[in-house]
Amino acid sequence: MRKKELLYLQIANTIEHQIKNDLLKIGDKLPSLRTVSLEKGVSITTVQQSYFELESRGLIESRPQSGYYVSYAHKHFKNVPQTSQPIAAKKNDPIEDIQAIVSENIGKANMMLSSTMLSPQLVPIAKLNKSIMNATRSLVDSGVSYDRTGSIKLKTQIAKRTLSWGGKLKAEDIITTGGSIDAISFCLLALAKRGDTVAVESPIYFGILRLAQSLGLHVLELPTHPVTGIEVDALRKAIERKKVKLCILVSNFSNPLGSCMPDENKKEVVRICEKHNIPLIEDDLYADLYFGNHRPSSCKGFDESGIVLWCGSFSKTLVSGYRVGWVSAGKFKDQVARTKLYHSMFSSTITHEAIGNFLEVGRYENHLRKLRQTLHRNSLHFLRCISEYFPDDTKVSRPTGSMNLWVELNKKVDTIELYNNAIANKISIAPGRMYTLQNQYNNCLKLCYGMQWDEKVENALKLLGKLAAKK
Repeated sequence: MRKKELLYLQIANTIEHQIKNDLLKIGDKLPSLRTVSLEKGVSITTVQQSYFELESRGLIESRPQSGYYVSYAHKHFKNVPQTSQPIAAKKNDPIEDIQAIVSENIGKANMMLSSTMLSPQLVPIAKLNKSIMNATRSLVDSGVSYDRTGSIKLKTQIAKRTLSWGGKLKAEDIITTGGSIDAISFCLLALAKRGDTVAVESPIYFGILRLAQSLGLHVLELPTHPVTGIEVDALRKAIERKKVKLCILVSNFSNPLGSCMPDENKKEVVRICEKHNIPLIEDDLYADLYFGNHRPSSCKGFDESGIVLWCGSFSKTLVSGYRVGWVSAGKFKDQVARTKLYHSMFSSTITHEAIGNFLEVGRYENHLRKLRQTLHRNSLHFLRCISEYFPDDTKVSRPTGSMNLWVELNKKVDTIELYNNAIANKISIAPGRMYTLQNQYNNCLKLCYGMQWDEKVENALKLLGKLAAKK
């Protein structure tokens, strides 16, 4: 027994030495239990004890169906970004110019670190093509006619997947849309009128800000923590002061912070909204990209009164160009369905049926398992590069899912200026100012790691760190 204990500690100490001397770095995969067993001439149980010991030291982590990965960086960030303190202003400032510049310059970039979407290398294109062919064969008129009800197959599969987080939805509860932003748009058109106030996290996805502005809504940005999401007390006070007509929250792995609301916060937010009869639009399009052992819950799972309008899409998890989204609008279903009819008429026939097929045969879940491993590994690589190449006072979020990192630089750094320098080097980033309607987050930026990791990505981050150091 003593010899076995010494053997597993010896193996653990050797690996720890390699990690702390940068021979093994964050995101590196450790050899399999069997491989180490053969190399060291010990039992698999002994190697497993070594890995358990390293896990307990916080040096490595286990990922289901993937193996063990290094999770320790020799240079730890002392701080993550703090809870945001958004500027309270009666008037919103325009952000269209910044968004337009970033959008127009995308074609100039060889390295896209700004857009939250999967690179084509991570999309199962061949299998999706098969689903498209199957859809054209199975649909009446080969899919050239209007789909007046929405794909029943797609609705059924979306409803079935809610069982994993406590949802109790049926196919008839789902309204299909052309993506998540379409779903949010129909909800706002149905429930809000010009001049109403909508409460949101801050920072928040610029598409939501732009949509709210276009509808003449006032956006109330509330304090948000990069780990736990919107500050519940701040939301409660805003609602109690009768300033809020409705709320929009990205409950799981928000864009750009990557925050994920704990269950107790989700329950409390739903309770507050129910008490005051405030509709909650939940944008939940990132939840399937979790890095842990199970998908996080949704606010919709705690909804007893139908106050939550649960929106999502496959644009971030599978394929953006198919434009497949949905909303389960609770007690507002009829209003939202009529709004969709007035503004969009019908959903896309072939792509919605194709995604329904893709889910039905289990290909989506297989795709997600691989994708989650890739994105988690990428996040660790990005954190390692930021620790090595960015200024020492850099702060960065630690998302447990999705593909976004929120980076906070020294106050002297203007990330719009940094963007201009980066795009001149064919690197696209997203300045923090894009994610607010006020003059704030000017020293912040968002990075996206939804691509295949390689040396080019690391070199781009290295250059970006050098540019950030030039205050």
